[in-house]
Amino acid sequence: MSEGSEALRLLPELVLLLGAVGALLLGLWTPQQQQWRVRLLVVIACLVSAGTAVPALGGPAERVFDDAWVIDTTTGVVRLLVALAVAGVALLASSSLAGHPRETEAYVLMLLGGLGAIALAAGGDLLLLVAAYLLASVPLYALAGFTKDPRGTEAALKYYLMGAFVAVFMLLGVACLVLATGTTSYSGVADALPTAPVALTAMGVLGVLAGVAFKAGAVPVHFWLPDVTAGTTPVMAAYLTTIPKIGAVAAAHRLLAEPFATTALDVPLLVAVIAAASMTLGNLGAFNQTEVLRLLAYSSISQVGYLFMVVAVAARSDLAVPALALYLAAYAVTNIGVFAAAAAIPDARTIRDWGAAVKQQRWLGASLVICLLGLVGTPPTAVFVGKLAVFSASWDGGLVWLVVVAAVNTVASLFYYLRWIAAAVQTEPVAVQPEHPHPDGGTLLRVQVLTAPAAVVYIAAVTSLLLGVGSGAWLAVALPG
Repeated sequence: MSEGSEALRLLPELVLLLGAVGALLLGLWTPQQQQWRVRLLVVIACLVSAGTAVPALGGPAERVFDDAWVIDTTTGVVRLLVALAVAGVALLASSSLAGHPRETEAYVLMLLGGLGAIALAAGGDLLLLVAAYLLASVPLYALAGFTKDPRGTEAALKYYLMGAFVAVFMLLGVACLVLATGTTSYSGVADALPTAPVALTAMGVLGVLAGVAFKAGAVPVHFWLPDVTAGTTPVMAAYLTTIPKIGAVAAAHRLLAEPFATTALDVPLLVAVIAAASMTLGNLGAFNQTEVLRLLAYSSISQVGYLFMVVAVAARSDLAVPALALYLAAYAVTNIGVFAAAAAIPDARTIRDWGAAVKQQRWLGASLVICLLGLVGTPPTAVFVGKLAVFSASWDGGLVWLVVVAAVNTVASLFYYLRWIAAAVQTEPVAVQPEHPHPDGGTLLRVQVLTAPAAVVYIAAVTSLLLGVGSGAWLAVALPG
């Protein structure tokens, strides 16, 4: 296969890259008040990228560029989800970023971070995995501190320092695996690991898993997530807790299904413990939270636990790939929806503030309720079908104890979601004076009626229901074979 034909196999990624370059150039020649043109170009690039990714879904697996890039069902699903999610977040940001002097740069960084997430999922080589980690990290550090206020600066610094530390550990892991196997390709590592030194293998596995776990926000490298999510804007928080997580979970799934499947170490058990710890500690951290963004941060940590259940059985169950496709799609839609609800009332930092302000817009409250029930896994939402698929895959893979832990955590999570649901649906009049005034000095809560954040909430709620009811159709698109 020639290099030109191989490059065409990466058409969805090339479209995103061209979109990033085009957006940057367009922004240089566009007046500040006309930056919506850049946003439009970014959304079009994402939609075109998603469109070019659909034909390859469910096709035969391919490896291009000396097996460094894998094109299969997992890559196809991540391509589609990341492109659509970036488009959704770009639309969500239209209200908060409009007229911002660095609006163009924000959209370009979103595209580049999305490229990094796809590279994480498609990587078939340890060196490419490291490069993807950096591409999925550096743009996000800038996005986390985009507002340049004290909270945003602190969030960006914490994110960067934790990311740099984990990157060093990840590089150490890659070095250990290279020393143990003499190669960086996943297929070569898989062939050599059965006879590789156990100590080097163990260090390598821990280091590489730490990298993907950090990008996913999993325990024990999750400490950055609550502070970063609460310190940045709801729009950037939606991006940080959705886009990199999609790529990281897919990368972890590929690692467990290919190179780490042949080692004598019980890597699936390690991942299962990480899954159980993430969903449990995430729920425990969320129980007493009253701040909306911090609650959603701990919710995001708990959701990683359910996603890592699929990772643990990647090499043990044929149901793993369809379960991964379902849950990733369901999580992306629902998570962006709840953060869009927070963005629709930007001055409402606490659940009480949000519930008081939403009385002015009942449809927004109803849509949030659907998204929150979706995060719990209530039928007929998409996450319910995703959780059912994940539980089935884990049971089929022999991790019955993990299914029990996940079921208990699902019931427990209902407690803190219900507190926000109750605030959203209560009908008695409530004072609208915020508990924590907005940093800009405002004292009254503002409900942005019929704006981009509200529209994204409505779309997310409807899509969650449609994905849940039509989950069979989604599987037919993602896995026609």
